[in-house]
Amino acid sequence: MNADTIGHPEKAARVRAMFDQIAPRYDLLNHLLSFNIDKLWRSVAVRELADILGRPDARVLDLCCGTGDLSLALRRASRSAAPVAGLDFSMPMLSAARAKARGAGPIVLLQGDATRVPFPDRSFDAVTIAFGLRNLTSVDAGLAEIHRLLKPGGRAAILEFSRPVLPVMRELFQFYFSHVLPRIGGAISGSRGAYTYLPESVKAFPDQVRLKEAMDRAGFAGVRYRNLSLGIAALHVGDRRD
Repeated sequence: MNADTIGHPEKAARVRAMFDQIAPRYDLLNHLLSFNIDKLWRSVAVRELADILGRPDARVLDLCCGTGDLSLALRRASRSAAPVAGLDFSMPMLSAARAKARGAGPIVLLQGDATRVPFPDRSFDAVTIAFGLRNLTSVDAGLAEIHRLLKPGGRAAILEFSRPVLPVMRELFQFYFSHVLPRIGGAISGSRGAYTYLPESVKAFPDQVRLKEAMDRAGFAGVRYRNLSLGIAALHVGDRRD
């Protein structure tokens, strides 16, 4: 749940302000409300990029990096001398990421819009985005920007909440997300609206198959996905071949 959005300026300002407000409690709530499973999900994304991260010159970008958990995990796994780059809309989130990144090795954290990234075409061997793509008002625009940024042979890894595959799990997930999570998140963060927005944004986001189809349309090759925790989240991976 990171803080980049495009489209209507008033929506961009509202979402950005929401993430600015919850930044001080963001990590605590992420781990608490996911029962720490979010750490496992990120480790799966990092392992999917192990061959790229093992290259001595690999360049990696983490979009909607938030407080930097995935950026730091990528940095720890990387054997490249090039810094891992992270980008997010929210300066308070980036401030938290910078505090955590001290002493972690070469990492560059920038403020910016995930659909208008200030890097040239074909700059990166891997681009990741974790729990941020659904915060863009245009999923297609976000995917197009990721594709633009990848070098030929580069790989995108998209980690996002999805649709549980078992009906009973789907019902439990919806109840927890719609009724329990907003109460706990609102009480701890002081912003119930932010944790009401979360289930609404997940509900509006494409499911596993539709996101794969969107990646196909954006020009990614070999698109595949892996359900995590029975589909509560999913990792989608695609390559740029041209």
